[in-house]
Amino acid sequence: MSKGSKRKFEHWQVVRLLLMVYDFAAVIVSFGIALWLRFDCKVTSVEPQYLTIYTKTIIVYALFCLVVFWFLRLYKSIWRFASYSELLRVILATVVTGVIYTGSLLVFNLHMPVSYYVIGITVQFIATLGIRFFYRFVLLLRGRTNNEVQKKNVMIIGAGSAGQMLFRDIKHAKETNETVACFIDDNPNKWDRYIDDVPVFGSRDHILEAVDKFNIEKIYVAVPSANPQDKRDILRVCNETSCELMNLPGMYQLYTGQVSVSKMKKVQIEDLLGRDSIKPNMDEVFAYVRNKVVLITGVGSIGSELARQIASHNPKQLILFDVYENNAYDIQLELRKKYPNLDLVTLIGSVRDSRKMFDLFKKYRPQIVYHAAAHKHVPLMEDSPCESIKNNAMGTYKTAYAAMVHGCEKFVLISTDKAVNPTNIMGASKRLCEMIIQAFAAKIKEGKAYEIPQLFTHEKDMIEKPEIKVALKTTTTEFVAVRFGNVLGSNGSVIPIFKRQIEAGGPVTVTHPDIIR
Repeated sequence: MSKGSKRKFEHWQVVRLLLMVYDFAAVIVSFGIALWLRFDCKVTSVEPQYLTIYTKTIIVYALFCLVVFWFLRLYKSIWRFASYSELLRVILATVVTGVIYTGSLLVFNLHMPVSYYVIGITVQFIATLGIRFFYRFVLLLRGRTNNEVQKKNVMIIGAGSAGQMLFRDIKHAKETNETVACFIDDNPNKWDRYIDDVPVFGSRDHILEAVDKFNIEKIYVAVPSANPQDKRDILRVCNETSCELMNLPGMYQLYTGQVSVSKMKKVQIEDLLGRDSIKPNMDEVFAYVRNKVVLITGVGSIGSELARQIASHNPKQLILFDVYENNAYDIQLELRKKYPNLDLVTLIGSVRDSRKMFDLFKKYRPQIVYHAAAHKHVPLMEDSPCESIKNNAMGTYKTAYAAMVHGCEKFVLISTDKAVNPTNIMGASKRLCEMIIQAFAAKIKEGKAYEIPQLFTHEKDMIEKPEIKVALKTTTTEFVAVRFGNVLGSNGSVIPIFKRQIEAGGPVTVTHPDIIR
């Protein structure tokens, strides 16, 4: 510190000084109160010899208390975080000072009433402990008040075991900025009653009223035992609000006691279906791909999910092929991390490149092909119809031809319900894809695959190679097409758009006023 500069006291040092002054006064007052109470709360009734002993010894004793308190670190604790250890130190300080004070008076033959020691030590303990924990309590109360101003009100639907577990988790979680304002439950026995000062407002019919009354911003649905229809009804009512929706997945979390905010999930579109999700038996499919070389073209939303499913059922080799490197890179990282022993090949290229497709089939000899590569966005294809035909129809033709020539066992076209009586370019292009696959299958069945025309734009003599001619006469490739309806959450689905619009507070739009979603 330079000469002439003023020393700056930290805030905690000022608090410590004030606390020492308080303790000094508190000790003096504590034993003064003890003497006052001993003589029926009348100062004039205090016998002179007791008053003399008190006045001669209390200052020394108060200073001694400060020394003991100092060595027991009562002036170095951060009292806003005071806990059990601080309580023990205050008890120890009170016992040590009280015993030494009592013993000192007796040694020097300075007799005081027994009640003087008992009451004095008790009041000293209450005074020294009270100011410290009162400070912590005030800070806690002030912090809670401030937090309540900033916290968002949430509603819990379900006042059963799951709802109460979730309520306790929200209440005690330090990192959350939420407070439970009310419960909703269909059991009338719980209505107008309280769970830890939080009201059970009513049934599902009162959800909208409760949202308005309590300014609800978020709704937790904690009814894992409810049947699917009841849960859908509740979610539909909740969807009429602008609140964020979170759903408890199922009974498993209740059985294992894992009901917490972190276990909640956003409400999925599947939760709002007018029926239960269809869960097909995939055992035969997965048994078929086991120990086979599988090629997936186009690893967008549908292709990447196919890759995940196939990778989990031990293919001999899995080949991912896409023109868009980001999709391919993301699914490659995911599969390599999850299945380190998987023989995974990721290639970048276009299904419109016949030379690339021939080279791929010649090198890797895939036995099963899932052809998902396609342009899927209806509005974009309306603006670029040529690209739709080139990528979807021509790309399918060239991929199917390469598969047929190189002895592929099965070629599966991933088509769409928009190919049924198509009303747009994208649907029409996918219908062309289906017709191509049907034509290939028909020619192979007739044993006339060699009559299928080639559409190569280069290396036109490729078709004249002897091994190609033999392959075309003996090929047994099975061509099939699978139509998907509205695949929830896929890249071509309108559902992700609706979800983003709902999260942004609306409005929810459709492509055309006459379209019904």
